[in-house]
Amino acid sequence: MKPKREWDWLDHPQNIRKLRIAFYILLALTVLPDLFMHKHTLFHRVESWPGFYAVGGFLSCALIIIGSKLLGFVLKRKEDYYD
Repeated sequence: MKPKREWDWLDHPQNIRKLRIAFYILLALTVLPDLFMHKHTLFHRVESWPGFYAVGGFLSCALIIIGSKLLGFVLKRKEDYYD
């Protein structure tokens, strides 16, 4: 007898779609106040662009992930390396 598979709410594609839309809205809401705030920049005018730190944080995180993947290819050893 097969065990009955329990469905979680994340197993349904429409719920995943709703969750993705909610995350996009949340991301937009985090940048939205940046459009209405006056910033006192310290280094350069680029810092005053709306969403500058959000985009900069995203790009730096993406570069860290890509760099770690490339570093993994360089440091990877064969399966029987320690044998």
